[in-house]
Amino acid sequence: MKTSIKVACVQAVPAFLDLQGSVDKTIKIIAEAAEKGVELIAFPETWIPGYPWFLWLDSPAANMPWVYQYHLNSLELNSDQAKQIADAAKKHNMHVVLGLSERDHGSLYISQWIIDHHGETIAVRRKLKATHVERTLFGEGDGSSLKVYDTALGRIGALCCWEHLQPLNRYAMYSQHEQIHIAAWPSFSLYTDMTAALGAEVNNAASRLYAAEGQCFVLASCAMVSQEMIDALCTDDTKKQLLKTGGGASRIYGPDGGDLVTPLAEDEEGLLIADIELNHIIFAKNAADPVGHYSRPDVFQLVFNAQHKPNVIYSAPTVRSAIEPTNVDVTAELEVEGE
Repeated sequence: MKTSIKVACVQAVPAFLDLQGSVDKTIKIIAEAAEKGVELIAFPETWIPGYPWFLWLDSPAANMPWVYQYHLNSLELNSDQAKQIADAAKKHNMHVVLGLSERDHGSLYISQWIIDHHGETIAVRRKLKATHVERTLFGEGDGSSLKVYDTALGRIGALCCWEHLQPLNRYAMYSQHEQIHIAAWPSFSLYTDMTAALGAEVNNAASRLYAAEGQCFVLASCAMVSQEMIDALCTDDTKKQLLKTGGGASRIYGPDGGDLVTPLAEDEEGLLIADIELNHIIFAKNAADPVGHYSRPDVFQLVFNAQHKPNVIYSAPTVRSAIEPTNVDVTAELEVEGE
């Protein structure tokens, strides 16, 4: 396993509600990063096909035309468009963590697709709990989405947006000895005059805390809102007050919580690129490892169900003998089989 890695964090405007445009821009950014020697690149939350800001601006009924277009332009992972992205990862010998609206038949999920440098899927994780009005559009993941993966670049994990504000989420991830964490964010340009909770300062603090608390490197990728998106989404003065342009706030943090690269301006597209040394985690862990020597399992323990929960469990019928008596207690039989 390598210990010195060049990583990149995307800060850019998505090709909003344009699936093929989103794919083309993703491939272009991967190629640009490859020219700079990047080995791992992180994209924002729902980078494809852009974050559904309309959910925060109008009623569910009024939003149905937007919802229709959003479904049509979300990414299916067995599609030709998905293959184009996987092929780009392979061509440029790069690990990619891509934020997307994943379309799975009639449902959408806020997902992160982790692809290795051979273009193979390491994992597809789904946001455990969609936030606030996101629940009118997206389904939920399960405990199998809180997982850290062994890769050629180290132990990589990922979370979306306010999953970072759930303390138990964080501890479940820390317990798996994560080394590189991808924190995907949409843009910090919504309700900026109303609450600090949705702003860059609070949410960057969450990413920074994750780095310091989990003693890992954090690539916090954040998208932006363009004037073209405002023109399409904000059809009256009230909506124009709710959503603003810019909002980019990508960061790369070290395991001590420090910035590893100078941030871009909030309205500036580009890549944050840093060389990280995994062995630097040793210094942070030496001081305080919350899942090791700095823990108190005799006082606190987390119960974590990491299993995938299917909607349907198929069970083959019991084959009975031709001479089996017909007065068998079926209830008792079922109880025994279920033990």
